[in-house]
Amino acid sequence: MRAYTFVIVLLLVIFGSIAGYLYNKFSALAATNFTPPPITIGAATAQTAIWPSELETVGTIRAARGVELSAETSGEVIKVEVNSGEKVEAGQLILTLNDSVEKASRKQQEANLKLARLLYERDASLIKKKSIPQSQYDRSQADLDSAIAQLAQTTAQLDNKSIVAPFAGTTGIINVKVGDYIQSGTAITNLQDLSELEIDFSVPDRYFPSLRPGLAIAVHVAAFPDRVFKATLRAIDAKVDTSTRNLMLRASLEDSEGLLPGMFARMVIDLDKPERVVTVPETAVTYSLHGNTVFVLLQGKGQTTVQPRVVETGATRNGQIVITRGLLGSEWVVTVGQNKLYRDARVVIDDKVKF
Repeated sequence: MRAYTFVIVLLLVIFGSIAGYLYNKFSALAATNFTPPPITIGAATAQTAIWPSELETVGTIRAARGVELSAETSGEVIKVEVNSGEKVEAGQLILTLNDSVEKASRKQQEANLKLARLLYERDASLIKKKSIPQSQYDRSQADLDSAIAQLAQTTAQLDNKSIVAPFAGTTGIINVKVGDYIQSGTAITNLQDLSELEIDFSVPDRYFPSLRPGLAIAVHVAAFPDRVFKATLRAIDAKVDTSTRNLMLRASLEDSEGLLPGMFARMVIDLDKPERVVTVPETAVTYSLHGNTVFVLLQGKGQTTVQPRVVETGATRNGQIVITRGLLGSEWVVTVGQNKLYRDARVVIDDKVKF
């Protein structure tokens, strides 16, 4: 009885193994012959168009006239004549330091000069009559010259006690107050002429042949995302920076209302040289750390497949992006559904899928 049971179990094991083997074999065969259904995508044709040649870069806005006002001598602040952010005229007094010592010294120097001039005029009259030696006359003349120089020096020291606006503009934050004792070189405020703003920026030196004063520039700033400011290229530096191989440029803003020096600006320079380019919808480009990619449609026997292709991109405009390398005009590219695609995937184009 036990032998009979053993044989039954052995046969079941053998037949089970055979069944499992056959099942796995036919399952693998079925998987090998399985073809995934085509993936529905949106697609568009790469277009060839004439676009103006443009160069994108960034820069910093600055005032054509802007200075940091600082003390030229040390002293106690006795008057602050303006407020922070106030508009001032050229020559307007900004700040005064204690100048009592210099004023007293100037009075003394004026008296010394008056005496020296009287003595000189007297000796000049006497020398003509040869009533005094030449050495006395020379001494009188030297004393007069010395008195004039000393008065000029004292006057300059007195002038340094007053800080005035060198040009009309708007003051920044006033950094000192009445009663402060400041040293020579202490920053008082900055003064900016906001009526005329410029942008300093740089571009790679390879663009030098395409640049010239007068080119139009579109300027964008984060503070006004919906506005485009106009600027004109005014100056090109006479040398290239050897450390960066960049060329410094300067542009003047035509409409600078609302802008401030120091703002970051994104710029598009119209190089005034229209060129033929290949463009695709911006949605056709997939961006990654490994490069920019588009999926190109390939027509085979009764089926359409896709191949990923690395491309280089350029300027964008109205939803279109320039492909500078890697794509020919009239090639079809995927615009919707890239996340489901892989190399040689079969696809079907749905005209209802919009990009």
